[in-house]
Amino acid sequence: MAGMASEPGTQSRVMFQTKEEEPAQRKLGKLTVKYNRKDLQRRLDVEEWIDGQLHLLYDCEEEEIPDLEIDIDELLELTDEEQRSRLHELLQECGKPKEDFINGLLYRMKGLRKMSGSLKK
Repeated sequence: MAGMASEPGTQSRVMFQTKEEEPAQRKLGKLTVKYNRKDLQRRLDVEEWIDGQLHLLYDCEEEEIPDLEIDIDELLELTDEEQRSRLHELLQECGKPKEDFINGLLYRMKGLRKMSGSLKK
């Protein structure tokens, strides 16, 4: 009797695990199709450029940079003038000239597409 009781439990557990794995594989497939590697790399390059430029603007280490978040997706929803204005707002505490940074960022953002909320940090 003990041997028969364990067999159905084992089969149910195996089937349950198989069903759980399938949606994860499908979700990964959609992610690959929706965001190609080139788009993701361009965005990463822009974010790394921003990080490096903020170090130069604030002339300090990352831990010392004021709490500042430049949201690329937020900027992409704005017009060019609104983007420029928003960047001036975000950088108001910076004592150094900001125009080169702002112009460089706006240039690098050309052609970027907005990401869905699931990939944002």
